[in-house]
Amino acid sequence: MRIAVTGADGFLGWHLRCLAFARGIDCVPIDRALLGDPERLDAALARVDAVVHCAGTNRGTDEEVTAGNAQAAERLDRPVRTVYANSVRRDDDTAYGRAKRRAATVLAGPDPAAAELSDVILPNLYGEHGRPYYNSFVATFCHEIAHGRRPETVGEGEVPLLHAQEAAAVLLDETVESGRTRVEPKAEPRSVAEVAALLEEFDAEYRQGRLPDLTGPWRTTLFNTFRSHLFPARYPVTLPPHTDGRGTLVEFVRVAASGGQAFVSTTAPGSVRGEHAHLRKFERFVVVSGQAEIAARRLFSDHVVRFRVDGASPVAVDMPTMWAHRLTALGDEPVLACFWANEGYLPEDADTYPCTVDHPSEAP
Repeated sequence: MRIAVTGADGFLGWHLRCLAFARGIDCVPIDRALLGDPERLDAALARVDAVVHCAGTNRGTDEEVTAGNAQAAERLDRPVRTVYANSVRRDDDTAYGRAKRRAATVLAGPDPAAAELSDVILPNLYGEHGRPYYNSFVATFCHEIAHGRRPETVGEGEVPLLHAQEAAAVLLDETVESGRTRVEPKAEPRSVAEVAALLEEFDAEYRQGRLPDLTGPWRTTLFNTFRSHLFPARYPVTLPPHTDGRGTLVEFVRVAASGGQAFVSTTAPGSVRGEHAHLRKFERFVVVSGQAEIAARRLFSDHVVRFRVDGASPVAVDMPTMWAHRLTALGDEPVLACFWANEGYLPEDADTYPCTVDHPSEAP
């Protein structure tokens, strides 16, 4: 299958492309320049099975918000199945709410009953690499706490939250004819104060070298979201050695409460382990003997983060979700490494997607 994605470099668009890559779906990113060029846009859409419309504007003057959302929708007025990432704020009497309603009307066309349109009403989204002060209060709280500041919470009311990967799954499912014209994914109500308290708990545990309680998808996805605001500045993590006459002991992971899997490996000089990415799985790498390079690249980016590590001074590097990563053995001796993942390996649901660090095979 081949789909086009508007707003492909935005928060939701990037999550959508990560999930499409994992599912083997070919994506054509539609940026603002392409939206402004009808001839090139027609050529890009000529070979796609569906369009997922994530582009929009939610900050700026009333005029900028209105124009940004309406213009994108108007330029997608093509005879192709369209999935529209709408918002629960569409009914608000604001520039953003009015713009989202107008875009839905434009995409539906003159005969909404005949339109190949799925109008997906999304709640408040959170997830890895959200922009603070822009995408959601969760991203703002993560950013503030990551920089040692206490976030300012307003009110005790609940906010319906949905992880961006869950939203992306709904949007991708709708690219196939579903018979539905309006879809409202179920969100999980969480109070602003609860989110702030949980993020502060994560930070306190992590700063002490411990992993917090990762029981259940809510705590795991929120912790992965928080970690995305720490990488790579907070890594590698120093692991203090405990030495006596018998030798040296290094504790490489301590988890408050969770399942998981620990394993060790040897890697021959010059050999590589990894070259894959995970959408949800938390992995920790610790080299305890030999020298190695641990490298990671965010999907759909060409910037590679590299850590040179030595077993003589063990450190931990926690792999961020939706980053391609690998370990390369350096020097003349084999590398002995310990690994921990927050879930056991299941062949039928491994959450492991091959992709190289140096040569982005997933890029269009």
